[in-house]
Amino acid sequence: MKLSEIKELKREFGFTNKDLAEMSAVPLSTVQKVMSGEVKSPRYETLEKLSGALMAVGTQAGWESKTGSSEVHEDNLAYSIDDSFAQRRRKTIIKEMKAKSQGEYTIEDYYALPDVRRVELIDGWIYEMAAPSRIHQTVLIQLAAQFVSCLKEHPECLLQIAPSDVRLDNDRWTMVQPDLFIVCNSQDNDPQRTNGAPDFIIEILSPSNRYHDMFRKLNKYRLAHVREYWIIDPEKQRITVYDFEHDELQMTYTFGDTVPIGISKGECEVDFSEIYDKVKKYL
Repeated sequence: MKLSEIKELKREFGFTNKDLAEMSAVPLSTVQKVMSGEVKSPRYETLEKLSGALMAVGTQAGWESKTGSSEVHEDNLAYSIDDSFAQRRRKTIIKEMKAKSQGEYTIEDYYALPDVRRVELIDGWIYEMAAPSRIHQTVLIQLAAQFVSCLKEHPECLLQIAPSDVRLDNDRWTMVQPDLFIVCNSQDNDPQRTNGAPDFIIEILSPSNRYHDMFRKLNKYRLAHVREYWIIDPEKQRITVYDFEHDELQMTYTFGDTVPIGISKGECEVDFSEIYDKVKKYL
């Protein structure tokens, strides 16, 4: 990894020279000289230790290097941070979070939250997500079953269901968890999350998330160039389909309809009468 790339990752993670020295086992004085430019040609071994430490942090936090560099190999991870440093760093991030206001939070803050808290991060704002209801989960499972069957003929497409992270804008300020989404022909090999806008997204409404899904995320998905977005309202037994790819007016269907999947060009569809049979006892 080049020195310029190391500096960029250090800045993006928000580390000090002292942090980097502790993580990499490189003396602080050396780190200071390298980062300041006092050392014009740092030793290869020093750069390997610094880059290995930063890439290890990225792996633990679920971040992706902007450089996409493949120069850091598995043996470099011997210089990864230990558990005690990770715990101290997590505590520092949480302390910094308490001093922030809505609109200032980042993906690093998002990953520092306890696992028991399910949230989404949109444009620096953190939104709490309530536990899904039985109706919500039944609809989601039935949808997934029909999509799995359809996608057997489309191996270029990958189906994902919540909770699964989507770094929608490929920036530091937004991370969403759509109920169901499909990504086709992707070159993204990140094992932790999806980077960039999916081709297709479904959100299932609950009383606590109606505005969030119907307006806030609708606009966010449109601007991110999601091709197709479905909003499913079990309470009203209604499906609203937005074809962003062709900028067409939304279409509305009921739980008695068979709904075509636009991005499949008519090859796939969802039979909502089957889904209704599974959830009608809850409605």
